Amino acid sequence: MTQPNPLMPHATASWLVDNTSLTFEQISEFCGLHLLEVQAMADDLASSKYTGRDPVRAGELTMPEIEKGQANPNYRLQMQKAPVNVSRTKGPRYTPVSKRQDKPDGIAWILRHHPEISDAQIGKLIGTTRNTIAAIRDRSHWNISNIQPKDPVTLGLCSQRELDAVVARAAKKAGHVDDGQDDVRLGDDREALIEELRAEREAAAKVAAEAAQEAEAQAWLEARRAAEATGEV
Repeated sequence: MTQPNPLMPHATASWLVDNTSLTFEQISEFCGLHLLEVQAMADDLASSKYTGRDPVRAGELTMPEIEKGQANPNYRLQMQKAPVNVSRTKGPRYTPVSKRQDKPDGIAWILRHHPEISDAQIGKLIGTTRNTIAAIRDRSHWNISNIQPKDPVTLGLCSQRELDAVVARAAKKAGHVDDGQDDVRLGDDREALIEELRAEREAAAKVAAEAAQEAEAQAWLEARRAAEATGEV
């Protein structure tokens, strides 16, 4: 059975190059990297790009296992603990650092042009907190004098479809009745909602795939332990 690679293969390889006398072949095989990548790390052509990750502390290797490899260049390192991929938990959407300073402007725009949108919806759309929204609404924000209402789509904080979908849901919840003048926009909103539902299904499928991968890694680890117990390894 093929063993999984370390959770952070490049960082792990960098640590092994710097802290052990394992061969490049052993490190490349254990980390699932090309031999030339490991050689480049040893030549300081790539290792400076990565912060070394100690596989012993991570539980993926033990010092006795590393010592076996150092004593025998032909020894194939055995992973002690299969890594588990960590998925991002639910919470405010991530916004690049370069755009975070634009959030107050986007929030102010939504409060002015779409007061029907709830604070919870704004928080999810922009990736902010209710305290920040409240401070901008009542003008108690520490930087209120510099906040200029700007379209969050223009600022790159969300897409037009995301904004339209939130507006449509807020209007529906508020019980607003369409006067027949926005048929074209309703079509766009419907497309946006369909796209959002599709994205939610894809996210659910991704979570299921990660769970299957974790189960496979656990099964591999249990099989290896069973093989060790019977002396087959």
